[in-house]
Amino acid sequence: MNTTMKLSGFALGLAAVFGAAYGVGRVAGPVTPAAAEAAHDGSADTGHGTTGDTGHGGTEGASEHLPGGLLVSDRGYTLTPVAAPAGEFAFRITGPDGRPVTAYDVAHDKRMHLIVARRDLSGFRHVHPDLDPDGTWRVASPLDGPGAWRAFADFTPTGGEALTLGVDVTVPGPLTARPLPAPATSTTVDGYTVTLAGDPQPGRTAEVTLTISRDGKPVTDLEPYLGAYGHLVALRQGDLAYLHVHPDGEPGDGRTAPGPAVTFLAEVPSAGAYRLYLDFKHGGAVHTAEFTVVAGATAAAAPPTTTSTPGTPAPTGEAGHGTPGHGHN
Repeated sequence: MNTTMKLSGFALGLAAVFGAAYGVGRVAGPVTPAAAEAAHDGSADTGHGTTGDTGHGGTEGASEHLPGGLLVSDRGYTLTPVAAPAGEFAFRITGPDGRPVTAYDVAHDKRMHLIVARRDLSGFRHVHPDLDPDGTWRVASPLDGPGAWRAFADFTPTGGEALTLGVDVTVPGPLTARPLPAPATSTTVDGYTVTLAGDPQPGRTAEVTLTISRDGKPVTDLEPYLGAYGHLVALRQGDLAYLHVHPDGEPGDGRTAPGPAVTFLAEVPSAGAYRLYLDFKHGGAVHTAEFTVVAGATAAAAPPTTTSTPGTPAPTGEAGHGTPGHGHN
């Protein structure tokens, strides 16, 4: 995880993606094995590091200044899409020895989290593929419609550290790019209202609170989903720098309330526009609330609105979100 972040719990990931503006020139470089990465940076291959149990994708050493998802290859691990039947998405992770990785640790109830988003941030899916014995991960294709997509594999190889690798995938067909929705302090999804309070600013620690209600009443009985009461994916507009994080605490620990509000402390070291996707489970279904947040000097040019555009109602169960193109598996 980006070592410049100073925050706790869930906020760690929020600040990391807000503040990650380092080393982007490395992204276009060639795929390199672990030893070459270390030599390029003049540093030893010391592995990755995470701060607490707040999320995935944090690294040190060769990619210590990069947020998650900007590299297709890191520390010798490489993400490679492979041919698959129509309607299926498949990929492999190869290790430093060049062979497909077949052993993964369970992180937040799953061995692999696959997140995809269109480059214009108009589509988002979070799914969990199945692993074949040969190291191929397979899932019903989450690429819902034509466009340029970014696919993020969020995982921990057994014996290694947490990684998030990213690769671009193109789905042919006509597509009209959609502008990033305006910043908002409230959004609705599947009949729920989620409000966002806080004003992240570079160089200052700020409180950020998300509060969930339904029919005007606070939701105080959120259900565990992947071992937590909520998950956040934050993507930076432009390069889609990524971080997948979880709230501080966990269900059943005697101190973590199941809603309605979750508060974070975030220090935002850089300015920019970001899309936030908050997953929460209630009533037996997973829902995703989306926000655009503008941090720093550009905020004056894009004042927040009161409410963002409501999403399309999602199907019941864990397969849908309130915005077209969203889903969980």
